[in-house]
Amino acid sequence: MSSSYSADQIQVLEGLEAVRKRPGMYIGNTGPRGLHHLVYEVVDNSINEALAGYCTRIEVDLNADGSITVTDNGRGIPSKINSKTGKSFLEEVLTVLCAGYRASASYKVAGGIHGVGIVVVNALSEWLQVTVWHQEQIYSQRFEKGMAVTQLTAKPSPENRTGTSISFKPDVEIFKNGIEFDRPTLALHLRQLAYLNPGLTIIFTDNRLEMLGSSSPCIETYCFPDGIREYVAYLNSDVETLHEDIIYIQGDRDDVQVEIACQWHLLNQDNSYSRLFGFTNCVLNIDGGSYIKTFQLAVRPVVSAIARQLGKLKDTDPVLMGNEVLECGFTAVIALKVPNPEFEGPTRTRLANPEVQEIVKSLVEKELMEYLTARPEVAGVIVQRAIETRDAVVAARQARASLRRQNCDKTVIHSSLQPGDRTSQPSG
Repeated sequence: MSSSYSADQIQVLEGLEAVRKRPGMYIGNTGPRGLHHLVYEVVDNSINEALAGYCTRIEVDLNADGSITVTDNGRGIPSKINSKTGKSFLEEVLTVLCAGYRASASYKVAGGIHGVGIVVVNALSEWLQVTVWHQEQIYSQRFEKGMAVTQLTAKPSPENRTGTSISFKPDVEIFKNGIEFDRPTLALHLRQLAYLNPGLTIIFTDNRLEMLGSSSPCIETYCFPDGIREYVAYLNSDVETLHEDIIYIQGDRDDVQVEIACQWHLLNQDNSYSRLFGFTNCVLNIDGGSYIKTFQLAVRPVVSAIARQLGKLKDTDPVLMGNEVLECGFTAVIALKVPNPEFEGPTRTRLANPEVQEIVKSLVEKELMEYLTARPEVAGVIVQRAIETRDAVVAARQARASLRRQNCDKTVIHSSLQPGDRTSQPSG
């Protein structure tokens, strides 16, 4: 074995080679999750335009050739030439990591990782075609495996419109297990985005007629004026709710905006009691974050205080625990808008901003207390359900303890018997 180690042995990856060499570092993996993450990154660019107030409509099309197209009516990616590089800003946005124009002050909040997401999609695609409507022109350019294969072209636009359309086909060299998009997976994601952006219209079309076994495409339109309140109602459509109205809390501090919608209910069909979803800048944090735990801890003392106000708990009784308050049947959606989100990992599965914790805690304690105090009938139902859950837990714990004692007593009696006493031999 050679022990030499020199600069000649160090490999320097140029351009987007690093992305294609280690795609999992950027999209999580090259399985179905990573494949669909490509779509999320492209859609996130359009969502950023919506968050900034410039986009009201997004169209997502699954194409018959296995590609996908995302079109919005935002401002359109700027296409002027960068005097320093001689390339258009559009080409740089698609080929240079951390060159995203979306890192500008035009985005107060954004979900994408500036200058990374769309570049990674381009690098991991067999081909990508971009069309931009901007300044009464139509700009277009084609890329293959992250590299521009045509020059940026421009022609007058017959329509007075702005926006961006990106079509891409994932590269089978990267996604060796297949590049077939799953419609229910994408539908769920797009529906969530529509709930998080009240008034935004998202049109999802599946044009894969052969796969559908149909002569016409499958088209779904998502638009929810009441936002996350409608999301909670949708999530609870399969359960019996404890109160009709959905509790809604909102507030902001230091440019951080918090929206919470929640509702208590009975056991749902999949036998899970609580469902809690957290989003930051319209990105689902599937691994949550400290703000999720903070929310859970903030709800518990509020419900306990309300229980004492209603005379359901004595001053000497312990506070209701988290599982008693939430796992008795609870659905909540928390949507944060954070100017400078600190996500753990490129797929943004967890939010790490510590300042968000205190904001969520103080808002929930204040607003939820005011809400339930003003609605004693709702509060009474929630408290009663929590106490019933506590009593059931205590009874189950006592039953298990009693069973263990009985088993222990039997073991002691059995071990005290003499060998001749243990088996009764039949008489001959």
